[in-house]
Amino acid sequence: MSAQKVTSYSTTQELSWKKSQTALAGKATGKVVAEVNEQSKGTRFVAFGTTFNELDCDAFNMLSRKEQDEVMYNLYSPEGDLKFTNGRVSMNANDYARAWYSCDDVDGDFALKYFNIEHDKRNIIPLARAAQKYQPNLQLFMSPWSPPVWMKINHDYPVSPSQYNKMDPRQSYLLYMDDGRQVDADEMKLLGDRNGVFPRRLATQDFFIQDPRYLQCYADMFCKFIELYKEEGLPITKVMYQNEAYSYTPYPGCAWTAEGTLKFNNEYLAPTLAKKHPEVDLWIGTFNTNRLDYVEKILDDKTLQANIKGIGTQWECRNNLPEMRKRYPNHRFMVSESECGNGSMDWKAGEHTFFLLADNLGNGCDEYYNWNFILKDNGISPWGWTQNALIQVDGKTRKMRYTAEYYAYKHFSHFVQKGTQMLAYAGREYSKTPVVVFKDKKGQYIVTVGNFTDSDAALTVKAGKKFLNVKATPHSFNTYIWK
Repeated sequence: MSAQKVTSYSTTQELSWKKSQTALAGKATGKVVAEVNEQSKGTRFVAFGTTFNELDCDAFNMLSRKEQDEVMYNLYSPEGDLKFTNGRVSMNANDYARAWYSCDDVDGDFALKYFNIEHDKRNIIPLARAAQKYQPNLQLFMSPWSPPVWMKINHDYPVSPSQYNKMDPRQSYLLYMDDGRQVDADEMKLLGDRNGVFPRRLATQDFFIQDPRYLQCYADMFCKFIELYKEEGLPITKVMYQNEAYSYTPYPGCAWTAEGTLKFNNEYLAPTLAKKHPEVDLWIGTFNTNRLDYVEKILDDKTLQANIKGIGTQWECRNNLPEMRKRYPNHRFMVSESECGNGSMDWKAGEHTFFLLADNLGNGCDEYYNWNFILKDNGISPWGWTQNALIQVDGKTRKMRYTAEYYAYKHFSHFVQKGTQMLAYAGREYSKTPVVVFKDKKGQYIVTVGNFTDSDAALTVKAGKKFLNVKATPHSFNTYIWK
């Protein structure tokens, strides 16, 4: 704490990663928003990662081999910018696939004779291997968006019909059996609080067929997928049963009730994984609902608590994190997917991502997964919505640029690595100027500060008997390092 020198890094819309020197002071000049000392302890961070999917693959393949190496070096090399170590994949198509596909399209194939990952070998695995070149210890986590269509009650990959799929509109009522009310498929495009219309109501029945043969076959599919990826030299170290069971989507998805969730995880997936792949951890998620009562209905189950290693949260569930951390202190938490934006890839999107990083890490998540790492133009999907990425490729010139979100990540992940502890967070009450204080394994303090206002932000972090006095420029990302 007696050291005076502080290295700082700052990024604005005009200038990225400006390095400078400052010093700790003997008194505070701004409001003290966080306080730590030598005895401070906190959540130990584990890993950052991103997702490998088809539309990212298409954008990546627009680059030259030299540029591809640059991208993966910057994302995954221990000497690169972001220093990611993990990746995420889906079994079957996700919403950033080119179109629907699955690993087994043969109806009734309970023996999994025709189960394969040939599609992944062409489109997903090459991305993972490109990352593995710079991060040989790459680990993957997997969750499906939808099971094969023959395992669902509507025999189709979406949950809601729209102009972008061929689901029979007459099946709309299957979601809310009590009154047949329909879901607006466009609501998935909303940002922030989703204008208050994101469905707080939850499905009244499972879209996965609740028959023992189907449930056991699906658990076997998870294991088969793990085995085939292992043969490709890509270890899957954790799985979750479903991506966003509470998004009723026009793209690949599957609605589950709490009862169906517990039945599948406790009676089929957990024992099958324990028998066939005990090296793979079962996590529960991904929770994307702000209905804390519903989350608790699942997580309070004692059998489930014994079966899982952690809890995956994304989107609206972030609002529940403080209460969930108190209620389930013995479980790890991860951000299974950072919010994906609307294709703007602008500075405002970077500020939102910086806040999400601060808020999720500050509330005790120890793994964090980005969604798209590279997309073309405005990142439009086959299902009619646009998303952001860390890197944007111009579809005409094939030139790439690193977006503001890339630098938002860099201000955290370049320094916050495995074993780093999160000590203090001043965020939700300072949402325009979030501050997180970390300490790494070498005893080095790391302070991240965002300023999303039009004025300088004068903030102070007390470190023992010394003070880090920050004057963050308007609309900036900042990181301060000292030992």
